[in-house]
Order: sequence, then structure tokens, then C-alpha cells
Amino acid sequence: MFFQQLINGLTTGSVYALIALGYTMIYGILGLINFAQGEIYMCGAFVAVLLLATGKVSFFPAFALGMGAAALLGVVLERVAFRPLRGSHPLVPLISAIGASIFLQSLALLTFGPNDRPFPVQFTFSTINISGLPVSTLQIAILGAALGFMALLMIFVRYTTYGKAIVACALDRDTARLMGINVDRMVSLTFLLGSALSGAAGIMMAIYYNATYPRMGLLPGLKAFSAAILGGVGNIPGAILGGLLLGVAESMGAAYISSGFKDAIAFAILILVLLIRPQGILRGKGD
Repeated sequence: MFFQQLINGLTTGSVYALIALGYTMIYGILGLINFAQGEIYMCGAFVAVLLLATGKVSFFPAFALGMGAAALLGVVLERVAFRPLRGSHPLVPLISAIGASIFLQSLALLTFGPNDRPFPVQFTFSTINISGLPVSTLQIAILGAALGFMALLMIFVRYTTYGKAIVACALDRDTARLMGINVDRMVSLTFLLGSALSGAAGIMMAIYYNATYPRMGLLPGLKAFSAAILGGVGNIPGAILGGLLLGVAESMGAAYISSGFKDAIAFAILILVLLIRPQGILRGKGD
């Protein structure tokens, strides 16, 4: 049972980590929390489902287009809801982010209705035995894909010119601008990357639970925020670690304490971290 819960936790935790990366990258470069990240997650899932439902688009193009739609939404939000508010009081962009979240939820509710839409999976998933323990191939696929996206992001940030420019802007935007870096472009790129990862997370969880609905991003978005705080907000490796640890803690708590506490565990961890180690496991930006 322990091994099965560990796999369950790593699967959901890897998805939390992808969303948390969006939070932490945006916070790292702008110092703000984009609470609409959960709705970007929902956008990726809905676009993929609608494309697959037409019967004219296969899974991988639909997956890529879902990520692209989420990325585009993130860039639009940055231009409309955040860029005009730079330099204002920190509460102003926070309220704008909450407003954007509510707006996108309401728009999805009016457009698609409140009912769940099943994900039209085009693959057959089975269960395999690893040392006599059953593991779903769907869980392996989700975990593998999430880790692959994380690895690609780390490579991009560490070894590419644009990635290094994003890091420079996160360290000091004014100095980066003086060095000839287009800060606005790097901010847009950060929103694009973080939103694409959230869109991928939404598609994977829609497959996992076989459901898409307008409020599907609310709890995962809040849990991913908890994961970002746990790992150290503004720290990319911290967001990955925080997401995986939170997923495992949630799964173990549901199995060994009570399934009724599953959603509460993430927020209990958030409170404990803020009380005991507010900078997170790995120090976040400014610590």
C-alpha cells in the first residue's frame, strides 16, 4: 500500500510542481503571485478536449495546441492585467490576479456549462507489475512527461541565452535593462513558459481524472501555490521539490489518516511552513 500511495503522490505532485513553476518563475521576475494560474491550467485542458472532440485532431497535436493556448492566455493576462500595474502598490496586481481568476472561471462556466466533460483518451492504459506491485502505465506516462518538462525548463534556464536573460531580470531588472536586455520581452517569455507548463499539467490531470470542468483549476492552483511556498517561492528547484513533497504528503495523509483531510493537508503544510520556515525548504527570492 505504501508503494502505491507513493506513486499516487508523485504523480499528482509532479503536476503540482508544473503549476508551481509558473508561480515561482513569475514571482522571481516580477515579485507577484499570479492567482489566475489555475485557470490557465483549466484552459489547456479545455482546448485539448474540444480539439479531440472534433475527431480531426489527434492526441499529440491537441496536447501541443492546448499548451499553446494556455501560453497565449498567460501572455495576454500579463499585457492586460499586470503590465499596466507595474510600480503600483503590491496589493494592486494581487487583486488584479484574483479578478482575472474569477473572470476566467465565470467565462468558462458561461461558455461550457457546469457539467464535467470526459477526456476522449485515444490510448489504452494498463497496469504493470514492478517487483510484484501494480503500477498504472498512465501514472508512469504522467510522471515521465512532467519530469521531462521540468528537465527541459532547467536546461533552457541554465544553458540558453534567453534563459540567462530571464535569470538576470529576476536578479535585478534595472541592471538587466542597462545591459541591453529587453525586460518586457523577458517578462512575456516567463509568462509564456509558466503558462505552457500549467496548460500541460491541466491536460495530464484531465486525462488522469477523465474530467474537465470550469473550476477544475481552483484547488490544484492553490495547492501548487502551497508547493511553491514550501519549496521556496522564486526558486525553480524548490518549486519542483515542493510539488513532489506536497503530492506525496497529500497521498499518504489520505491513505493513513483520512481521505476527508486530503485537500486540507496542503494548506496545513502551508501554514506550518509560514510559521516555522517562511523562506521554504530552499531559500526563495530575497531570502
